[in-house]
Amino acid sequence: MILHQNSIIKLEYNPATDILEVKYPDLQKFMLFEIKESLKLMVSTVRNYDVKRLLLDASQTLIEINDEENRDLTISLATELSKTRLQKVARIKPVDLNKEARAQENIKQIEKSGSLPFAIRTFSDRADAINWLIGSSD
Repeated sequence: MILHQNSIIKLEYNPATDILEVKYPDLQKFMLFEIKESLKLMVSTVRNYDVKRLLLDASQTLIEINDEENRDLTISLATELSKTRLQKVARIKPVDLNKEARAQENIKQIEKSGSLPFAIRTFSDRADAINWLIGSSD
């Protein structure tokens, strides 16, 4: 069921699998405030629905902000998600290898802090991501 949809983000929840599927928003500088608000809404949804599994589809995400803004946004999102009961996050990576390299660098920075209470993995394929999310093993 679609919980929220606008021009920035779409939140689709499947209660049978407890997976919140999110098409990660395009990161455009002129929309940064609205993007941050949409990501806050996503975190609130994770909290309010007590979601344990999150699928972030970044396969088509445009990134038009600088690396520092991107890193700050990622760290802020991870920090807020760490305050929920989320257990697993699956990412569908972008086709662009440069974008993915930056994303992996951001993930490494977050993992270095040691404060992530959830598992995070990156996939090329949606089906593999869903299988990992619903699987009992990490």
